[in-house]
Amino acid sequence: MSAKIRTAPDVLRYVPNPGETILPKEGEENVLITSALPYCNNVPHLGNVIGSTLSADVFARYNRTRNRRTLYVCGTDEYGTATETQALKEGVTPRQLCDHYTEIHRETYKWFNLGFDYFGRTSTPQHTEICQEIYLNLRKNNYLEKQTKEQTYCEGCEKFLADRFVEGICPHCGANDARGDQCDSCTRTLDAIDLIKPRCLVNPSHNVVHRSTAHMYVRLNALQPTLEEWIKKSWKTGKWSLNSVINAEGELVDSRLKGGLRPSPLTRDLQWGVPVPEQGAEDDGMKGKVFYVWFDAPIGYPSITANYTPEWRQWWFNQDNVRLYQFMGKDNVYFHTIFWPAIQLGDGRPWTMLHHISTTEYLNYEGGKFSKSKNRGVFGPAAKETGVPPDVWRYYLLSIRPETADAMFSWEDFIAANNNILLNNFGNFVNRTVKFITSQYNGVLPESPDTEGPVSPNDAVDADFIADVNRLIKEYIDAMESVKLRLGLQTVMHLSARGNLYLQASGLGKALMTEDPARCAQVLSRAVNLIYTLSALIHPFMPVTSDSILAQLNAPPRAVPEAFSIDILAGHQLGKPAYLFTKIDEKMADAWRAKFGGSQPSAEPNADATHVAPAMSKRKAAAAAKAAKKATDATANDGLKSAEVLAWEQKVAEQGQVVRELKAKPKSEETDKEITAAVEELKKLKGELADALAASKA
Repeated sequence: MSAKIRTAPDVLRYVPNPGETILPKEGEENVLITSALPYCNNVPHLGNVIGSTLSADVFARYNRTRNRRTLYVCGTDEYGTATETQALKEGVTPRQLCDHYTEIHRETYKWFNLGFDYFGRTSTPQHTEICQEIYLNLRKNNYLEKQTKEQTYCEGCEKFLADRFVEGICPHCGANDARGDQCDSCTRTLDAIDLIKPRCLVNPSHNVVHRSTAHMYVRLNALQPTLEEWIKKSWKTGKWSLNSVINAEGELVDSRLKGGLRPSPLTRDLQWGVPVPEQGAEDDGMKGKVFYVWFDAPIGYPSITANYTPEWRQWWFNQDNVRLYQFMGKDNVYFHTIFWPAIQLGDGRPWTMLHHISTTEYLNYEGGKFSKSKNRGVFGPAAKETGVPPDVWRYYLLSIRPETADAMFSWEDFIAANNNILLNNFGNFVNRTVKFITSQYNGVLPESPDTEGPVSPNDAVDADFIADVNRLIKEYIDAMESVKLRLGLQTVMHLSARGNLYLQASGLGKALMTEDPARCAQVLSRAVNLIYTLSALIHPFMPVTSDSILAQLNAPPRAVPEAFSIDILAGHQLGKPAYLFTKIDEKMADAWRAKFGGSQPSAEPNADATHVAPAMSKRKAAAAAKAAKKATDATANDGLKSAEVLAWEQKVAEQGQVVRELKAKPKSEETDKEITAAVEELKKLKGELADALAASKA
């Protein structure tokens, strides 16, 4: 087929050859992207996917559409107590457990079309080597200190027990199954030696006692002045997410920084982990110990890069030429803005350090929470069981990305997003244009008054259209550069809606073709080239959809343009038209809700919650039991919310976000009026939600 595409250097997107190693280059924009390493003892759910890996994938793809040298790495975080504990429960070795779950993660991310340059794991020789190097540098730079503390010791196993290998009675609420680090019944954080009647998870009949053991700690207190100076500079330069360690006024808000950092443990008495290096280990009393998982986990970013290329230092010791973007849920902020940067500073080498952190709040599921134990929600690659293509899943998850507040997954909204936005808006614009050219011009773009290159904003007939398109392209770029991914996606949909409006206002049809063939050809030229632009803008979010558009246009991948231009020229032969999306039956919401709804929690309180701990009165025990029952009942009710209630909750959440965004704008008389109107609308929606709740309980 004849292809006529403008060949200017800024038009096409560079696509690396298969197997090509991507390295940074001096004088170019080099972007290094990581997403939080998923822990390797579980199955990821939709909240995990949108919280880090999918968001990072979108930003990586965006930077590639700007022809920047971009490397996106991720992998499984495999060491630590949780892995040993889960392996014990499943009757396998930690290595076998990690092999199993790593494949589940890979399968999940592959189905969602996540384009890692390399997906690795932390249980590699390179990881061990880099961890040990950093530890020895901290030791050499006098940032380590040894502390001796009491710890639980199993006389039967003849070893110290990590927190998760100990269970016992909670000293606060009396629950009988409190872990050594936390009680799930009252959510209190614990120290294993505080447990009453502690028992070994390996064998409850073993005798558990307290013994002294030595561990190495990193002196975060000594690093705090240097760290704070770096935080205040980097936060401003990189425009970190607002839920980081600094607020909008540039003030430190993390309680650990404000109260003063304390030495943090680097070692553990475990078998499954990176061993403390032998150099000085015996003299230090660290022989036979391993690194604490939160020390070695962030080191997974450079070690996974080292598995990708032996030239990994070009990415990780290149402060002047590389910008590091990191994506994660809000619960990981401390380790990426305080702990890991402190380790890098203490190491003393010129590490590539955080430029921008992008964090998300939580994604909840249908009025409640995801729960693997109750099989509630969509886990792993189970999304494919719906038969809905990955791109539709990507679109919906990104459209509700919880950037500033928690978001709610809803099957009704999921279906509406496909039918009302993707199918009726985006898909309609592409299909209508390509089908018209195919049916009326044999698939060849007709000659028109347009010339190749940028279209003048003073165009004689389409000045408003050109201005709107250029404004939306700029808004898209601004949003994506600021890592406001949800806004970037919204802007793409606004642009396709503007394309539909353009076709409507222009009167595209056989009559226009007959009465004014030159104008008809011009409308088609501009519509096709807007679709070409959309193929680049939608690529980060929906890569398969982008590829389908390119196939229908018979065009190579385009880079994101700075302004609207004519790049597909007259005489170009298009490919075959095809529907981008298909309608989803609205009745499927009930079917999917039933399939992924899981089991409802029992209304009866846990018998362990009524256990009376020593020094705990019966009155307090009864109060604890009552609180447990109330929480259980609330959870049960959450799981039974009607579709109408869920819909109103989503509307309230969205309107609440509108109010928050308006309040964040500079103050003006016009803004105050908008805020007042938005607040009134929010009150109205809350009233309607209350009515829906009352009706559901009647």
